[in-house]
Amino acid sequence: MIKVLFICHGNICRSAMAEFILKDIVKREGIEEDFYIESAGSSVYDPGSPVYPAAKECLYIHGIRNSEINQKVSRNIIKSDYDKFDYILVAEDDNINGVLRVVGKDIDNKIYKILDFSNNKKLKGKDIADPWYTRDFEKSYADIVEGCRGFLEHLKIL
Repeated sequence: MIKVLFICHGNICRSAMAEFILKDIVKREGIEEDFYIESAGSSVYDPGSPVYPAAKECLYIHGIRNSEINQKVSRNIIKSDYDKFDYILVAEDDNINGVLRVVGKDIDNKIYKILDFSNNKKLKGKDIADPWYTRDFEKSYADIVEGCRGFLEHLKIL
């Protein structure tokens, strides 16, 4: 089983969207039993918050209606997450720093940016813009899908 943890700043937009996007992709591919997928934040100011309504609406518009979306609440990454997960996929450079403050060094090379896996040369290695500030949930959604598909290709699953 491949264990994936998505990270953004507050765990109410990008990382929560990524969690449910990847869950949807692996379910559609019939490989959901091969994955354990969660999300957390690098600096959650209000743990226990639900998925941000605009992020949830964006997922719904794209047909992602996982019943877990309404139960999802934000949480901070904890030190033991490093040992629990095989991959820690972050939305942006600042999240890497936040993760490292909690887990220490990335001795097993588990931490990547989501777009590190993009096949689009213009996106590869870039940050996923925070829709909390940009209000462009569609752009963040598209970038997350790009990264998730590239990640699965990297694993040789798609």
